[in-house]
Amino acid sequence: MKYNYSMMINGQAVAGDKASFTVTNPATAAALAECPAASLEQLDMAVDVAEKAFITWQKTSHEDRKAMLHKIADKIEEHAAELAGIITSEQGKPQALAQMEVGGAVAWTRYTADLEIPVEVIEDSPHKRIELHRKPLGVVGSILPWNWPLMIAVWHIMPALRSGNTIVVKPSSMTPFNTMRLIELINEVVPAGVANIVTGEGGLGRAMSGHGKIRKIVFTGSTPTGQNIMRNAADNLKRLTLELGGNDAAIVLPGTDVKAIAQGIFQTAFLNMGQTCAALKRLYVHESLYDELSQELIAIAQQQIVGDGAVSGVTFGPVQNKDQYDLVSELIADAKANGGVVHPSAAVPAGAGYFIAPTIITHVTDGMRVVDEEQFGPVLPVIKYSDVDDAIARANASQNGLGGSVWGADINQAQAVASQLECGTAWINGHAEVLPYAPFGGCKMSGFGVEFGLEGLLEYTVPQLLNINR
Repeated sequence: MKYNYSMMINGQAVAGDKASFTVTNPATAAALAECPAASLEQLDMAVDVAEKAFITWQKTSHEDRKAMLHKIADKIEEHAAELAGIITSEQGKPQALAQMEVGGAVAWTRYTADLEIPVEVIEDSPHKRIELHRKPLGVVGSILPWNWPLMIAVWHIMPALRSGNTIVVKPSSMTPFNTMRLIELINEVVPAGVANIVTGEGGLGRAMSGHGKIRKIVFTGSTPTGQNIMRNAADNLKRLTLELGGNDAAIVLPGTDVKAIAQGIFQTAFLNMGQTCAALKRLYVHESLYDELSQELIAIAQQQIVGDGAVSGVTFGPVQNKDQYDLVSELIADAKANGGVVHPSAAVPAGAGYFIAPTIITHVTDGMRVVDEEQFGPVLPVIKYSDVDDAIARANASQNGLGGSVWGADINQAQAVASQLECGTAWINGHAEVLPYAPFGGCKMSGFGVEFGLEGLLEYTVPQLLNINR
């Protein structure tokens, strides 16, 4: 598989002005390939051509933009196997999950293509008509994470293009190649300058968030980085969509059928090896079910096949990078040192890859690092509670507010509990499910703004009121 992808500026492949950097395969901890690195001058060039392309791109019809997004979806489908292979090589997830990511990218692109941007009639009287229109912003900057690199790129790029903006994308330096290939495919469809990509290890994101010609930044990643983006964006009052860290809590109510929910809890906690912003990260279980559910989760963890995601039959890949591997290992060790019980799990292959088996930890509680901090990796603390109101208070004690869930047989009771959770999305008998037609976003320190659906699309526009006197 080739990994000699180039940056794309104004529809042309561009070599980096700075020294290239190494992208690592997390399953082997060995170098995968070298990636070009952009200078700040090349970032300026990308923004300038995007600004120029916006002059004509914003005037394209909605029907033309819809058709182009469907052509982009066709391109992604045609290259699905290639894109999934790149994702597994640089991100680490098993092939089945990488294929699901590509399939999700296609579905999101097609759904976004068909969204209508409404004109709202405020008044229509004999003497006056007032309409609320939505206009594109200009150049949008996308700063991407390493956990779902293709899917989240699509989440950022497609609504920007559909609403008439142009875009400059900066992927994570740990997983740049799939996004570089995506931008190549997009440039086979859209005019030159509409979709551009710059790559690099440090400084580019900061420069983008402070760039005077970028009108909006959409960022998915950590809360501290989101705070820095917000500070840097103040000079030109950029629009921002920030989907930041989460430490999602789930509450299992008494009377719940443990065997019916155990698989769902495990899969949503360990989705993408736990490296998902809205994964289930703190599990509060009523004391009457605690031992039984813990044992069910331990058994499922032990059934996983941990290894290189490119190998057939592997169900659980590596942590994506060394820093995250070290953090998760540190949290597990800290929990054990403070009385937590770290249960045996699946076998981990020998070698240099960043492998951690899915780890269930019991006899932990609030105040321990593994509970209070977002792990963003393959570990789940299981916390015992006796009073539902106390569990709600403990779930809400986090500074994060991305998602939360309630699991129980009585839907009315579960809904009453879910409505008290301080989070952007509350699931019942599920977790971590995001859909292209359902707005998704966080509160508190998990960011602001929403993605998906019409509400997410309109975040890429500015309202203009048209007041007509007849």
